[in-house]
Amino acid sequence: MRQSDYMALEEEFGAKNYKPLEVVLERGEGVWVWDVEGKKYMDCLSAYSAVNQGHCHPKIKKAMIEQAEKLTLTSRAFRNDQLGPFYKELCALTGSHKVLPMNSGAEAVETAIKAVRKWGYLVKGVPEDRAEIIVCADNFHGRTITIVGFSTDPVSRKGFGPFTPGFKIIPFGDFAALEKAITPNTVGFLVEPIQGEAGVIIPPAGYFKNVREICTANNISLILDEIQTGLGRTGKLFAEEHEGIEADLTLIGKALSGGFYPVSAVLSNSEVLSVLKPGEHGSTFGGNPLACAVARAALKVLTEENMIDNARNSGALFLAGLQEIKNDKIKEVRGRGLLLAVEFKPEAGGARLYCEKLKEQGLLCKETHNNIIRFAPPLVITAEQVGWALKMIKPILSQ
Repeated sequence: MRQSDYMALEEEFGAKNYKPLEVVLERGEGVWVWDVEGKKYMDCLSAYSAVNQGHCHPKIKKAMIEQAEKLTLTSRAFRNDQLGPFYKELCALTGSHKVLPMNSGAEAVETAIKAVRKWGYLVKGVPEDRAEIIVCADNFHGRTITIVGFSTDPVSRKGFGPFTPGFKIIPFGDFAALEKAITPNTVGFLVEPIQGEAGVIIPPAGYFKNVREICTANNISLILDEIQTGLGRTGKLFAEEHEGIEADLTLIGKALSGGFYPVSAVLSNSEVLSVLKPGEHGSTFGGNPLACAVARAALKVLTEENMIDNARNSGALFLAGLQEIKNDKIKEVRGRGLLLAVEFKPEAGGARLYCEKLKEQGLLCKETHNNIIRFAPPLVITAEQVGWALKMIKPILSQ
């Protein structure tokens, strides 16, 4: 079958909730992927940072196959021999006290919302059903009804109401707005350290230090959504480390499995997650032995193969190269580590045309919010490969 045949099948039988680039992939290795007709491409999206360790990393694949041959699922009705070691290793790596494993990033967000609300009632003393969580405009935390209810993206919201109450929306990076929004019923502040889907929006220097201080002073749980920014993407294990702070709850997913299996987790201090009792929250697949074995291997290769340091060093090279591009229609080039963006002015006519031209040159990336291209290759990318990518990107983005 040719690419057009596969695309026709999707169009005939699939829901139309995505608008992918016109390429059908069948194989991947490291930073490279191949389509069904044999053409090779560099992946500069990494499945939205889910394949930080590169496509089909052999050590993660080995762990998955070995575990799949022994035991895949028990549910949490019984214990398994992978969950405890996964907890211990993840806590040791991240400095966390407690872990609650789930599957998708959105499930981790929903879990944090439930846990923080209950903590607010049982520990902080907020009146029942009055808990408030502050969030930021232009956020992206997932696609569930509750989450899209506090999105400011009309495409995400329109036609899906009514929505869950209990959220206040403030501008991202605006500390004065956060101060003003806090009330005695505020139990949490849910925020991304860098807004990835919004176009790699980086807050002002010092913002999160101030956020940490005010959350502590007002007994508010700081919830950092590191599902996209975490696990090495920005050149640190977590993006919060760039300002030397620690969240009360940190949400991870995507690269937690290296792209092999849906795995997410809520990392927390003991106080917040300890409010959950048996039967109050769970997941049939959350914490299953296959997921835990895969995640353990994914974390191991991330650290042992120095992918985090490489993200910092390769990201600096990539950012410097993008900043050399001369085009009056480019509004800004920004990024941290290997989470990079080029934003075009509205008169450029959108970023998708650039992505389509790059695809023809063997480089895959994707537009976001119409005028922004995000570049986020796997953390295994080498300096030589960064150079190759820039040779493809510079002539096209200069047009």
